[in-house]
Amino acid sequence: MSVHKAISKHVKQVNSLVNHYKQLDQLRESFIEEAILRCKAGENFSVDKINEVTEQMNELARLGVVPPRKKVSIEMVFEFVNRSN
Repeated sequence: MSVHKAISKHVKQVNSLVNHYKQLDQLRESFIEEAILRCKAGENFSVDKINEVTEQMNELARLGVVPPRKKVSIEMVFEFVNRSN
């Protein structure tokens, strides 16, 4: 019975980690979209918020359950906007 409890506890922890990662991923995507819109509008933008969330995601990825994400540079945003035009 204790093995069952240990497995259940582990599964709950993994699910919690995955759900937190998904929330961070959605937040990261919204920050990326904001940067893209600002870039398209010719406004100043920053990738700091994107990369702060990316680092949080990568900390979770170090546990081996979820994949790491690349940090985003200003140049990457410009390249994306230029390719999509």
